[in-house]
Amino acid sequence: MNIQIHAQDFNLTEGLREHVARRLAYALNHGLDSISKIVVRLSDVNGPRGGVDKRCGIEIRLKGSTAVAIEDTEADLYVAIDRAAERAGRTLDRRLARRREFAVVSIARQPRQEAEAG
Repeated sequence: MNIQIHAQDFNLTEGLREHVARRLAYALNHGLDSISKIVVRLSDVNGPRGGVDKRCGIEIRLKGSTAVAIEDTEADLYVAIDRAAERAGRTLDRRLARRREFAVVSIARQPRQEAEAG
């Protein structure tokens, strides 16, 4: 799994990097063959002022489809990562299910269109 992690306004620790990789591997495991790249952007919006300002943005680039983008903001960066990864997994599930449904519908319609043309 090709994961790029970018941190803005703070240092990216090895523990944080491992947490992101572990959560994404768990949430996206079922769709890994459809994913070409994952970009994670972590930021501290308010800097040292505190508050609900830790943001995790996840962009999943799919093979042959548009990208999935999820963002979550929380007071704790680990919670923001967990929630964003969970939402990304659910969104990926829906996107892949729609892709399968569309493939089945287009295959079912194809013979009928050929019969009408002939």
